Amino acid sequence: VPAGEFFVILGPNAAGKTTTIKVMAGLMKPTSGSVRICGFDIGTSPIEARRRMAYVPDFPFLYDKLTPAEFFRFTGKLFGMKDAAMEAEAERLAKRFNLGEFLAKPIESLSHGTKQRVAIVSALMHSPEVVVFDEPMVGLDPHHSRVLKDILREQADAGVTVFVSTHQLSVAEEMADRIGIMHQGRLVAVGSHEELQAANRDSTLESIFLSLTDDDA
Repeated sequence: VPAGEFFVILGPNAAGKTTTIKVMAGLMKPTSGSVRICGFDIGTSPIEARRRMAYVPDFPFLYDKLTPAEFFRFTGKLFGMKDAAMEAEAERLAKRFNLGEFLAKPIESLSHGTKQRVAIVSALMHSPEVVVFDEPMVGLDPHHSRVLKDILREQADAGVTVFVSTHQLSVAEEMADRIGIMHQGRLVAVGSHEELQAANRDSTLESIFLSLTDDDA
């Protein structure tokens, strides 16, 4: 996936989307092949690869006893950010996600959607070159889903590689430069929406998706 591309991977449940993303993040070893992040092999150079990546899993882990403000400082330190840059980016992103009133509250007291926003801000604040998000809209209300879409589009337009998994076809239709469709652990189709339409003689992404992932077809 080249720099500046917004790539969305679609697939039914158990298609292999989360497994693929865990391999990309270095949390699982591939059975074959390798994953490179900005030229660094995630298996042999994990620190260099992860330093350039923003990763949010489908169920993010946060330190519940910390406040969001404390967690942002903790994350920034992990990535070697200077204090001024850390505070500026955390403040900028927290403002976009309307987290101001929650910054001093323990994370354990926050709703699922608010925790998701905290995870997203902490992942993006170090200005990554590659963004890898697994089902990032889950738990977000429509307003904050829109905010996230806008931020990810801005990231891609600025040259960041954006790799997102989702089961929401509308997200792929609206946001993706290219779409990958997974089924039973295999990438069964990849291309822009227009390329997928031309290859499958179907007018909608939904019909293309269903035809490629139908076990009875």
